[in-house]
Amino acid sequence: MHFLAPLVVLLSVISPTRTWYAPSQPLTVDVKSAGESKLVLTDFTTGKPIDAKAPAEVTGDKTVNLKELFAEVSAPGTYVLFVVPKGKPLAEFEGTPLLIEVRSDHRRGAPAEPEVTKVGPLEYAVMTTEKGPLTMMFYYDVAPNTAASFLHLARTGYFDGLTFHRIVPGFVLQGGDPKGDGTGGPGFTMPAEFSDRPHLEGVLSMARQGDPNEPAAMPRAEFANSAGSQFFICIDYANTKGLDRKYTAFGRVVDGLKAVKEIAATPLSDPRNGKPATPQPIQKVEVKPVTAAENPYAEFLHLKEPATPGAPAK
Repeated sequence: MHFLAPLVVLLSVISPTRTWYAPSQPLTVDVKSAGESKLVLTDFTTGKPIDAKAPAEVTGDKTVNLKELFAEVSAPGTYVLFVVPKGKPLAEFEGTPLLIEVRSDHRRGAPAEPEVTKVGPLEYAVMTTEKGPLTMMFYYDVAPNTAASFLHLARTGYFDGLTFHRIVPGFVLQGGDPKGDGTGGPGFTMPAEFSDRPHLEGVLSMARQGDPNEPAAMPRAEFANSAGSQFFICIDYANTKGLDRKYTAFGRVVDGLKAVKEIAATPLSDPRNGKPATPQPIQKVEVKPVTAAENPYAEFLHLKEPATPGAPAK
């Protein structure tokens, strides 16, 4: 009798040696390379690869101090670190890339220098609805705390079983309220992370308390910093453009816009408050690691050609 030996596929992996690094500490990561590979660092915002100041090739198991390879990680910014097999394009990286957030103190008058660095796997989320799954990427560069809060709530099951309690046709879908009436939250609020990212179709943004002085003036701090767990998904930029720089855009639905539109078409029992006639449940939200085969950031990070203008929404 002959037995077939199991097929073992060896892949390179990369992991941080810790989550938080002080400015004075080496920025070390552990690399397990299945063959000859190269470390490639890109800027998260632009997708541009960053030149290494020393050879970035790795073979086998190795601990690497990224500060010795890339000068940029000693300055505030958001970066992505890939392990790429020799001779392969960046899009065919192995394992899960690392997200490197070199954070600075954003308080007025604080020096523009690194305060702390956070390193972890690059992740995305899949929200399951009755109309289909919504695949979500996150704006770690402009809304790192909001993205981290949403992912933490998702990872711990907070959103599972909640609903889209508010639908405004041609405007937004809103969910994330455990009370289901627009008044609930997780028991905490977060500082606003307003940015220049526009509230385009599919953009995820945080709901907050409205300031009576709006729209004539920017929201005052107590209103700007009132977001908790309620989020909304933008439907039509012609109507959501007025939200730019006044609400925290923290991510985007990159696949599943057809499902978003189907939920948005739900008949309403009370058009004044956007209550749907039938509940629109969020069945679950799963947080997943990015891989070359499952990479919602591919277009954002310029790892593939951008979508053709006018192409149908997915």
